[in-house]
Amino acid sequence: MSDQVTRILLVDDQPMLRTGLATILSTEPGLEVVGEASNGREALEQAQTLDPDVVCMDVQMPDMDGIEATRALVNSEVRAGILILTTFNRDDFLFETLRAGASGFLLKTAGPEELVHAINVVASGDSLLAPEVTGRVLDRMFEQPVAEVPEPQPNLQVDLTRREDEILKMLVQGQSNSEIAEELFVGPATVKTHVSNILMKLEVKDRIHAVIWAYEHGYVKSQA
Repeated sequence: MSDQVTRILLVDDQPMLRTGLATILSTEPGLEVVGEASNGREALEQAQTLDPDVVCMDVQMPDMDGIEATRALVNSEVRAGILILTTFNRDDFLFETLRAGASGFLLKTAGPEELVHAINVVASGDSLLAPEVTGRVLDRMFEQPVAEVPEPQPNLQVDLTRREDEILKMLVQGQSNSEIAEELFVGPATVKTHVSNILMKLEVKDRIHAVIWAYEHGYVKSQA
C-alpha cells in the first residue's frame, strides 16, 4: 500500500496556478503530477493518454469548462476521480459539478494539507464533501417552484431492505457513518456495508450521489 503512487492530472487555465499546485504536490510522498491541461478539451485527451487516478479540475475555463469536462470524463471509460478546485464558493457550481459526476469540491483558498487530504480521499474512491455542505447545496437546489421539483415516485424499483431504507434517510439528513452507527447501536463496519449495498442498488458511486438520487427521484418526499 505504501508503494502505491496516486497519479494526478492538473487542469486549470492559469499556468502559474498549475505550477504552484504541482510544486506543492511534488513534495508529498505517494503523489505524482503526471500531466497538466489548460482547458477541459485538453483534459479529456490527457486523461485518456495518462490514465490518472485523480483529476484536479478548475470550473471556469475557455473552450470547455470544468463542468462539461467532468461530465464527459464520467461518461467515458476514464477511471479517475474528479476533484473540483475553484475560487468561487457558489452553490450552483458545487451542485452542477456533483451532478456531472465529480467526487469532491474544494476552494483554491484551501491550504496544502487540505488539498493533499482531498486528493487522497478522492483517490480512495470516496467523496469529499462534509455532510453540512451537502445539505446546504441540496436545500438550495430545492428552493424552486413546485412545478420544477421532481414528482414523488413511491413505486421506484429499488429493492432496499428496511435497514437500508432507514440508513438512506439518515444519509439524506447528512449523518456520517459513525453517527448512524451510534444511533442504530451497530458497528461502523456494519453501517459501511449497508451504505455500500445502497450505492450498488441505486447504481451511484458515493454517498453524495446517493443523496442527490434520493432528491431527484422524489424519494425523500415519498417517504416523508
